[in-house]
Amino acid sequence: MTESPGSAGSATDFDVVLLVEESLSDADARQIRSLHEGLPESVTYHVLLPVEDAAAAVEAAMGGMMGHDVVPGPRIGMPEVDLEAVREDSQNRAQHQLDATLAALRAAGAEVTGELVSDPIDALAAKVGEVDGREAIILTRPHVVAEFFNVDWTSQARRKIGVPVLHLLEHESFDEQAGGGEGISGV
Repeated sequence: MTESPGSAGSATDFDVVLLVEESLSDADARQIRSLHEGLPESVTYHVLLPVEDAAAAVEAAMGGMMGHDVVPGPRIGMPEVDLEAVREDSQNRAQHQLDATLAALRAAGAEVTGELVSDPIDALAAKVGEVDGREAIILTRPHVVAEFFNVDWTSQARRKIGVPVLHLLEHESFDEQAGGGEGISGV
C-alpha cells in the first residue's frame, strides 16, 4: 500500500475513491483533478488498482492456445507454468501501474493514497466506508458487452455502495466521451 501522510480522511475532507483498470495518463489525472477544482474542502483521492488473478490469466492463455472446443484435446506439449512466477509478475506490473497513477495525480496537484486490491468492487465498497467517501469514480477501457449486461464495475458498484458513481473511459477527454455516447454514464 502506498499512502501520503495524514490522508486517512476527516470531516473536512472530500474523499474520492478511484477504481482504475490500468495506469492513468497525465491527461486522465488532470481531468480527474478538474472535477473537484474550487471545492472548499480539501480533496483526497484514494486509488484502487486490481492485481490480475494469475490463475485466471494462465487459464485464459491456455484456453486461447487450446481453442474453444467442447471436448478438450490431449495435453501434448503443454508447458509447465510456474504460477508463483505469474503471480509475482502480475503483482509487479500492478505496482508499477499504481506508482505511475499516483505520480500522475500528484503532478496534477492531487493529494493521493493508493493500494492494490484483489476484488475490485468489494475493495471499492470497503474503501468508501473506511474513508467516508463522498463519491466513487471508475476509470476503465470500454467494455461494451459487460456494460450491456450490467456486469461491469460501474453497474456492480452502483448496486453495492451508497455514493454517486461516475464512470469515465481512460485516455479519452470529456469531450470525446460525451460525443460518443459511451463515456460518462451517470453521476
